[in-house]
Amino acid sequence: MRALSFAYGERKALDGISFAVQPGRFAALLGPNGAGKTTLVSLICRLFEPQAGTILIEGRDLRRERHRALTSLGIVFQERALESELTVEQNLALAAALRGLSRSETRARIEEALIRLGMPESRHVRAEALNAGHRRRIEIARAFLHRPRILLSDEATVGLDIPARRSLIALVRTLVREEGLSVLWATHLADEVEKDDQLILLNRGRVIADGLTREILAGIGTDSVEAAFNVLVSRSTP
Repeated sequence: MRALSFAYGERKALDGISFAVQPGRFAALLGPNGAGKTTLVSLICRLFEPQAGTILIEGRDLRRERHRALTSLGIVFQERALESELTVEQNLALAAALRGLSRSETRARIEEALIRLGMPESRHVRAEALNAGHRRRIEIARAFLHRPRILLSDEATVGLDIPARRSLIALVRTLVREEGLSVLWATHLADEVEKDDQLILLNRGRVIADGLTREILAGIGTDSVEAAFNVLVSRSTP
């Protein structure tokens, strides 16, 4: 992101933000509701056009090379994305077809995904019958079927209980370690951030800190991400 800005009428949602997520890194985009996280995700997905600034995905300018840039992305939105009347396998097959995968590739990747998720027995279960945590795991698998280099997530754990949240984040971190996946994980929950993560703190449409979590905490003199956020907000507020 380079000097990225976007406003809804007179209200600025993003105000000249700049940061970069490195390959193979879990980057937590942390901020309260209304900080601009969903607007940023929408700009990256090209649901909106930036009013100023540039987005580069693997070096490709999203404005000029939209298709090639977006091919690198897997996306999990806050809103549920599975077709409730379809089975798990049918949902995954539909996603694969939309990405242009062959039937043989689709079968192999669905099998691999269900084994990785620990859910091979759920193949023929309709999505509406899954609990919230399992639905989210299938949505992660759906986003990852075409082997993207980057996973973009907007509040993916909203509505999940603590064990389900931890299980889902552990799955994503496994993909980072084993597949070299880069993740931009937008959340308002400080307990989803680990000390070796890249931490981008967003408040009122501005980046107020960007760096390794442990380094940001050391600079503030605290072990708490939430406490560090509160200190930085107070410093950045006129």
